[in-house]
Amino acid sequence: MKKTTNSSPYQFEGRIPLSQAIPLGLQHVMAMFIGNLTPLIIVMGACGLTADAGFAELRTALLQNAMIIAGIVTLVQMFSIGPVGGKVPIVMGTSSGFLGVLNNTVAACGGGVIAYGAIMGACLVGGIFEGILGAFLKPLRKFFPAIVTGSVVIAIGLSLLGVGINYFCGGTGKNDYGSLPNLFIGMVVLIVIVLLKHFAPSRSIFSSSAILFGILAGYVVAIIMTLTMSHTGVTADGVKYTYSWVVNFDEVKNAAWIAVPSFIGFGKLSDVGISFHANAIIPIGIMFIVTAIETVGDISACVEGGMDREATDSELSGGVICDGLGSSFAALFGVLPNTSFSQNVGLVSMTKVVNRFAISMGAIFLVICGFCPKIGALMSIMPQSVLGGAAVMMFASILISGIELITKEPIGSREITIISVAIGLGYGLGATTGATSHLPYYVQLIFGGSGIVPCSLCAILLNIILPKKSKNAPYMWDMDEKDDVKRVDD
Repeated sequence: MKKTTNSSPYQFEGRIPLSQAIPLGLQHVMAMFIGNLTPLIIVMGACGLTADAGFAELRTALLQNAMIIAGIVTLVQMFSIGPVGGKVPIVMGTSSGFLGVLNNTVAACGGGVIAYGAIMGACLVGGIFEGILGAFLKPLRKFFPAIVTGSVVIAIGLSLLGVGINYFCGGTGKNDYGSLPNLFIGMVVLIVIVLLKHFAPSRSIFSSSAILFGILAGYVVAIIMTLTMSHTGVTADGVKYTYSWVVNFDEVKNAAWIAVPSFIGFGKLSDVGISFHANAIIPIGIMFIVTAIETVGDISACVEGGMDREATDSELSGGVICDGLGSSFAALFGVLPNTSFSQNVGLVSMTKVVNRFAISMGAIFLVICGFCPKIGALMSIMPQSVLGGAAVMMFASILISGIELITKEPIGSREITIISVAIGLGYGLGATTGATSHLPYYVQLIFGGSGIVPCSLCAILLNIILPKKSKNAPYMWDMDEKDDVKRVDD
């Protein structure tokens, strides 16, 4: 008699039907696709590797590699190769956290393919360094209790709220940012997600894949608006511009059906060679320490939000090792560091879908997009407001996961102090533009641009310094507990 197993999208192990796995995997791709390509586009522009300068073929090849590498590293993260990979439902992709330091590196190295090669060399070295750090993470685990990781996860959630709203409004820097059509498209996506999540049959494909169907609905609305409404607007200065919600299929028409990826220094990437410069390796190496802390927070949030438990030592260690070595592997293909994507952590926390087979379908789809640029182009032209409708809800769910982490244990005066200082001073200092502008350059790399790292350092230091109360010591709320009960009774 053939043995059967009961598998569910809400269980990490086990194989679910393809009809269920494919849409669940695709919604992960939808959530991260634009974010996976954007950092690479920005850095190539900073280096002067533009289509107008004769680098169109190189740009296409690098974007193609970015999709393939994200899919491969995600599979390694979920299935693991020896100690590499945490066996957690984390989706990997091109990190935007390195953009600040990479822009400075470009200026220091003079721009062009030389600067890009120096960045790849620094990423190769920095990734190996992070991998070694991950191997020694277990003895450091005592410095990451729930109060610390919870504070870090809250900081990650807070840092993404603005990103989600920027997507929702059409994208930062767009002339039609916050326009009624952008807000309308975002609201369509959000409303469809909420309706399917709470009114579709419980745990049906419509409920579990609500994000995918919401994004598809928004995409269809954007296409209809493109066909029926004006494509251009005019600024206050009389300059014409194209609305950001317009879907332009020219990129899809011009993209090839099949393309073979190239290693750096060969084929389409022959113009770029890996080089090693201290002024690139040192600041980028510091950022790899930073991203290791963020990865610990992402994995903690993903496991807590999707599996209702704390991450194990092996999950954290394997995840950070994969983060590092995956980034070194990416550098060989001319791709920026590959790290855990907080967007997808939010998706896991919101849907509770953690099935490895389902998420691997999304990873495989990314690889296929890399070999078939036409599919990748179809995804890349999706208006940002479509993604924003899902992002505002997904990113907020990361914040909720952080709150759940820190409230697993009773919160006393010590815990409140740690959270308050870490979020108030640490996150506030890093997230406020210009707050660290007069500090030394390398201090700005750690504390500026993101509140995640200073929040993490504050939480870790306070957890070490502040004395722990005995188990019999009263918690802050114990003094008012009777009064609270009386007020409830009244």
